[in-house]
Amino acid sequence: MSERNVEIVALVGSLRKGSVNRQLAQVAADNAPAGVRVTIVEGLGDLPFYSEDHDPSIEAQAVLPGGVATLRQTVGAADAVLLVTPEYNGTIPAVLKNAIDWLSRPYGAGAVSDKPIGVIGAALGRFAGTWSREDTRKSVGIAGGRVIEDVEVGVQTSALGEHGVAAAEVVEQVVVAVNRLVAEVTVAA
Repeated sequence: MSERNVEIVALVGSLRKGSVNRQLAQVAADNAPAGVRVTIVEGLGDLPFYSEDHDPSIEAQAVLPGGVATLRQTVGAADAVLLVTPEYNGTIPAVLKNAIDWLSRPYGAGAVSDKPIGVIGAALGRFAGTWSREDTRKSVGIAGGRVIEDVEVGVQTSALGEHGVAAAEVVEQVVVAVNRLVAEVTVAA
């Protein structure tokens, strides 16, 4: 039996091109172990806000917006999902919550259903976005994802040195998190 590559998609909760969270997702992509590909999903900011009026799983005449269909297909085809979240006003950013809402449908059979999900992130405060990561885990778990609790990286951006998230200790934490997520794919396969 031949081994196949593990496909992980990363959804970033910050829309800013230079965001530390986008950089953290890139660290995951650049340092993925052999046989693993981490792809950052683009376009979350272009998705319309979730509405049952636009969801054919709720409203039979509704037409799924194109970006949502693409997101669902991309996430549904992945083996695992890495959510990378900043903390906005003590919680999950709207863009990431909106993506989770779209991915949760149709209820019980959404793109994240029983898929291994890891949540990492970076935030300014001394708790490094703990509330946001907790809220993200809660939301995606209710949406049907299989949250891997010990995938845990919280980067305090105010404490980053000159190398930023490219610092060896941060890269090591991200590599451990990705490997833990990959282990869950292998277990479930």
